[in-house]
Amino acid sequence: MVAVVGPTATGKSDLALDLAEALAERGAPGEVVNADASQLYRGMDVGTAKLPPAERRGVPHHQLDVLDVTEEASVAAYQRHARADLADVAARGRTPLLVGGSGLYVRAVLDELEMPGTDPAVRARLEAEAADVGAAELHARLAEADPAAAAAILPGNVRRVVRALEVVEITGRPFTATLPTGAPAMPSVRIGLRLDREVLDERIAGRVDAMWDAGLVAEVEALLPAGLREGRTAPRAVGYSQVLELLDGRMTDAEARADTVQATRRLARRQERWFRRDPAITWLDAADPRLLERALEDVFAGPP
Repeated sequence: MVAVVGPTATGKSDLALDLAEALAERGAPGEVVNADASQLYRGMDVGTAKLPPAERRGVPHHQLDVLDVTEEASVAAYQRHARADLADVAARGRTPLLVGGSGLYVRAVLDELEMPGTDPAVRARLEAEAADVGAAELHARLAEADPAAAAAILPGNVRRVVRALEVVEITGRPFTATLPTGAPAMPSVRIGLRLDREVLDERIAGRVDAMWDAGLVAEVEALLPAGLREGRTAPRAVGYSQVLELLDGRMTDAEARADTVQATRRLARRQERWFRRDPAITWLDAADPRLLERALEDVFAGPP
């Protein structure tokens, strides 16, 4: 299996298609399994830079458009479904290509990672307590139950604090005990794409402008009747949350664009930091004119 990962706007989708075609010439055509959490959603196309079917060059894609915007994206569910897709691709003599920038989703597939279930009643109670006593109080409670988790989660990130406390309560073990250990779950070649920060920042700004020009605002408006506002994870996606603020009159168009650019740049930094922790990734310069050749060298060299 081949994983193509890295920050947003580094060209992962294009490299994956190039690899799929190059591998087809060698008798093992590639099929893409998406590892971008936002691209799981039907109708969230423009703002997630999802490749339209006409631009996929005939390469089969999996784990796209599998959730309604009202559904919560779950790493545990994704782990099951993505691993099943990858196994099916391999069983048909093709090359599975795991492609995306959602770090935890990638690691959930590639590495040994226990995914505890959820308890809606426990979660609802914790969310109600967060609203009542405040996020800081819940974070302090987490610090007592799991100091390592509290150190890794910002006090203001209520969703992650609640999830950590939920895991502690339903499993009786620290939340950190369920995080990736670094032990691989399956052999894989892991290719990471990187770009000079200034170049990446320029790409991100250009991509946001292109999304606006391609109708991101209209896309969000079209998703409102489908329940976008009621979703737990979809309306938090970068770009979509800013457009919702625009539609609610809390941001101007210029402010929404600028905030989307800044939020995307912050996301890229987080993605880079996350993937840098994985020593199995071979990093390639996304601007290298010999990028495909170098990536193929890694593929044929096999897993480390």
